[in-house]
Amino acid sequence: MTVTSFKGGIHPPEKKELSAHKPITGASPPARLVIPLIQHIGAPCKPVVKVRESVKKGDVIGAPTGFVSAPVHSSVSGTVVAIGEFPTATGKLVPSVTVENDFKEEWAILSDNPDYMSLSPDEMREKIRAAGIVGLGGAAFPSIVKLSPPKEKPIDTVIINGAECEPYLTADYRLMLERAVDVISGLRIIMKVLGVERGFVGIEDNKPRAIHAIAKAVEGLPSIRVCTLPTKYPQGAEKMLIKTITGREVPPRALPMDVRVVVHNVGTACAIFEAVRFGKPLIERVVTVTGEGVREPKNLLAKVGTLISQLIADCGGLREDTAKVIAGGPMMGFALPSLDVPVTKGTSGIVAMTAGSIAHAESFEPCIRCGRCIDRCPMGLMPSMLSIYAEKGFYEGAKDYGLFDCFECGCCTFACPSKRPIVQLIRLAKSQVKP
Repeated sequence: MTVTSFKGGIHPPEKKELSAHKPITGASPPARLVIPLIQHIGAPCKPVVKVRESVKKGDVIGAPTGFVSAPVHSSVSGTVVAIGEFPTATGKLVPSVTVENDFKEEWAILSDNPDYMSLSPDEMREKIRAAGIVGLGGAAFPSIVKLSPPKEKPIDTVIINGAECEPYLTADYRLMLERAVDVISGLRIIMKVLGVERGFVGIEDNKPRAIHAIAKAVEGLPSIRVCTLPTKYPQGAEKMLIKTITGREVPPRALPMDVRVVVHNVGTACAIFEAVRFGKPLIERVVTVTGEGVREPKNLLAKVGTLISQLIADCGGLREDTAKVIAGGPMMGFALPSLDVPVTKGTSGIVAMTAGSIAHAESFEPCIRCGRCIDRCPMGLMPSMLSIYAEKGFYEGAKDYGLFDCFECGCCTFACPSKRPIVQLIRLAKSQVKP
């Protein structure tokens, strides 16, 4: 099919060759897990277990406190040894449950239902809600919310995001190669839940093997089409993906459902399939551990709550010249304050960068008004003005330039010849004012 494109964007070095050829392998089972009760956008969970209580794999340990929320489950069987605040990848202290692994791998509830497609949309929706599924592309938005649109916003299109445009990361790529049928099964479930007859899988054209694998999986399914997308960052952002595939533009401050579209990540589709067919909660995910600073990059299937230090150890450790370790990708991720923070549902990758692979210096210069950030901004904003207002402390003034329309893709920072930390300044401004 013919696809359009979006304004702006960049072409950063892809660096996917470091891990793209590495099949998904299981991470070493951790002796102790720290499982945060806030792993999603929305209301936090409250603990429903006590210290010294025994739990099984898949037991609920955190109950949601609102509609925009998702339950949290134990990733292993064992004993709760602590409940308290622990640091996460962003540096924040959040309520968490620490579980000591007994290595028995005893499941609470898990059963195969080969006839899962005969379930009603409401039954499917309840299984997805109970499994604590959230967006695995990084945003961690509770999937049940996307699957429960208000009646005045009917959905006619579902898109599975297989773009994975963030440099270095290859978790979704490997899922499409190794579990293409499960990805499409998840898409079919989503389409049935929403009553939609049109589905797409969008994949950038730098992933021909993934395109072939997904195309083979949709043979005989005329309602689902594979879209080959031009390789350009941030092609995987929801609004850019919708524009490219459907030609529809999501207005500022609006959601995809406002243009009758729902978007889910490749990993989310797999998790939805596992929840509906097997009743499996979201207790593990694929994490790409990569970068020039890692001795042996891998795509690891890691249990939620595993410390990042253990995943790096599974990859042979860090090289001596490693300068920075990032949770997520280099464009939208966070530099880690410590490696002893846990994998969460939203942890798509760990990137270890050496001094030579870091694009920007620690110091920066004043804005020279060149306009490159404006040309590259996919949202049509003026990042230069946003950063200047934030730098001067005029946070309210930044709102007049669309502060909260920015989704922090990092194109502006990448393009800036003065090496200004534009995204970091925008994040600072957002933290100081209300939307």
